[in-house]
Amino acid sequence: MRMVVGLGNPGPEYVWSRHNAGWLVVDSFVRRIGLEEPRMKFGGAFWPASDVDGARVALLKPFTYMNLSGKSVVMASKYYGIPPGDILVVLDEAALPFGSVRYRVSGSAGGQKGLMSVLAELGTLDVPRMRVGVGAPPPRVDLTDWVLGKFPGEQRKIWPEIEDLAWDGLIKWLRGTSGDGFTLRAGGD
Repeated sequence: MRMVVGLGNPGPEYVWSRHNAGWLVVDSFVRRIGLEEPRMKFGGAFWPASDVDGARVALLKPFTYMNLSGKSVVMASKYYGIPPGDILVVLDEAALPFGSVRYRVSGSAGGQKGLMSVLAELGTLDVPRMRVGVGAPPPRVDLTDWVLGKFPGEQRKIWPEIEDLAWDGLIKWLRGTSGDGFTLRAGGD
């Protein structure tokens, strides 16, 4: 069994925020797979394993707030015996331009506190991650304010393309064709 974890923050004030890109991607996976309502388990919304491209995949959206996401992830991981290499963490990334999705098999958290929490709780850097580009903040805009801000309307219109890229990335990961990493961009660039 594998697990996809979307990082984000609970609460209506965070809906469509850049920091909730991971949640938005997991929501799109839920729709594509045709899943029903989640179970409230492991400190978050949890969808038990379903068949996705021949693999059994569970989905998790921690409700622990971004900085404590690892607590939820490690509970589910231990309960089901899922090794860190079979957990795909989906998160926002301000160092990537909007419209990009980057996959890496391992590495540092790069300053992203949600991923930092996951890596610390699992005790390894060898956790696959899919970073969804939200773009860098404009000059004189604090990074925290930027990622907690909402995607503007023109980016929300493009969001379905990001969901398609993330789905393609998920399938690559499940099929083992992702190698050590890849970057996908909206528009095929």
